[in-house]
Amino acid sequence: MSQPFPAAPIGSPFIELQSVDSTNNYARMQIQAGGLPDRQGIPLHGMAVFAHEQVAGKGQRTRTWVTEKGSNIALSVLIKPGLLRVSQQFQLSACAAVAVHHFFAKYAGDDTKIKWPNDLYWQDRKAGGILIENIISGPGNWEWAIVGIGININQVIFPGELPNPVSLKQITGSHFDPCKLAKELCASLDHQYTRLCTKGFDPVYTDYLSCLYKKGEQVRLKKDNRVFDAVIKSVTPGGRLIVQHGMEEEFDFGEVQWVL
Repeated sequence: MSQPFPAAPIGSPFIELQSVDSTNNYARMQIQAGGLPDRQGIPLHGMAVFAHEQVAGKGQRTRTWVTEKGSNIALSVLIKPGLLRVSQQFQLSACAAVAVHHFFAKYAGDDTKIKWPNDLYWQDRKAGGILIENIISGPGNWEWAIVGIGININQVIFPGELPNPVSLKQITGSHFDPCKLAKELCASLDHQYTRLCTKGFDPVYTDYLSCLYKKGEQVRLKKDNRVFDAVIKSVTPGGRLIVQHGMEEEFDFGEVQWVL
């Protein structure tokens, strides 16, 4: 079933901040406050928050997202999920991942991949990630999704504890304007979300699988205290990772870790 078409494009309004703790936190505060004052108290679908400096960025599973001031994309967008049910959260996650992939691959080329569930990889190095925080009320009423995106753009020196980071500047040798690229990323997000709304999940899902990191290749995974080698086969429409290692297994996000 197609989703109701949103009235405002993603990236409208576009809020540019010099410094903030977390763009996701700022976006959440706008919802809690009832919206921007000049928008008649209505928090709009499509609002984007970009920060030149993010001092307490969030990563997956309570991790922090470390970013150099003025060098990278730290962006959050507000999305009304429409008719998507809470059980269909992976559809929005995949939609955002495909949008980020298409945006980055335009500059970094075909070595750009989506590492399950929604990390941005170039070759075997991490260029960015997505953190979606949801606001759900009542019996499964999905009110808002806050899509937080961090992408390494101009940074070339990273903390030693990060195992495999890479930036667009390291890949291309060029320097970029992160704010300008963030607006371009909003356009990519809007295109993919519009496609999800009007054509359903199948086209997004096909694109997601076509650029899946290590698809058809053997990787090392860890579940609890068990470390094992397996071939990445696919991802289900619900977002479960399918692997083959003598037998076929499926994993939800958080159940298994990559050993890189």
